[in-house]
Amino acid sequence: MEVKRAIKFMLISTLAFACMNATVKHLLHINAYQIVFFRSISSLVFTFTFLLKNKIPFVGNKKRLLVIRGFVGVTSMTFFFMSTKYLPIGTAVSLRYMAPIFAAIFAIFLLREKIKLWQWFFFAMAFAGVLILKGFDAELNGYGLLLAFISAIFSGLVYITISKIGKDDHPVVIVNYFMIISTIVGGVLSINNWITPKSIEWLLLFGLGVFGYFGQLFMTKAFQIAKTNQVAPLKYLEVIYTVLLGVFIFSEVYTFWSLLGIALIIGGLVLNILYKGKQK
Repeated sequence: MEVKRAIKFMLISTLAFACMNATVKHLLHINAYQIVFFRSISSLVFTFTFLLKNKIPFVGNKKRLLVIRGFVGVTSMTFFFMSTKYLPIGTAVSLRYMAPIFAAIFAIFLLREKIKLWQWFFFAMAFAGVLILKGFDAELNGYGLLLAFISAIFSGLVYITISKIGKDDHPVVIVNYFMIISTIVGGVLSINNWITPKSIEWLLLFGLGVFGYFGQLFMTKAFQIAKTNQVAPLKYLEVIYTVLLGVFIFSEVYTFWSLLGIALIIGGLVLNILYKGKQK
């Protein structure tokens, strides 16, 4: 019964994230810094409310790591939003999901963790998907690919930083730091790049934070009531949802090579999660 609830939560979470991705794509003419600003400031309403309601201290314990997580996170988010200007949204999302590979590589040097042979094989499978995307899809923008790749690298560092923080700080405190820093960075960088939104665009911009918050909330709920290997693979439904939204809403075209590349990336990452689950 708990597993069914967890699956339901993950379906809601991934759909919320996909809607956020589609909204970002719709706001193509708004610069990435503004999108970071609105995505973050609207999420702050929820995180501040939660912390106040539950009387959880805002400051946290591992302040230095919390600040580092915030800056690494906003860097990853900014590069991802920038990449959506040049890539089909489903491709950008699938490339961002390369983050666990970079996290595993960073963990070797920073956390002294070991990667098993089969994991290297699954990572190679995912990287092959990237090579296929770049090498065979002539329509794929190289600059957009680079931006998405950088986003994934910094997202991998987010995993490591959160691992270092551990359970010393409440998850919402961690997210709150991230949102505060992102709001400040996005706001400052938007000053000289400001584009005034029109009518419904204001609603869409503030909606980014709503989608992002509920996506995070339901994903957290799912991980709390079921085993990681039971729900983690479902995270990649976000890619499928986003590809479908890209096709039906934005008339994006995905070639055979694009779909094959995306399938290899997601397949390699899902197999890695399932393999790690069996080793525990």
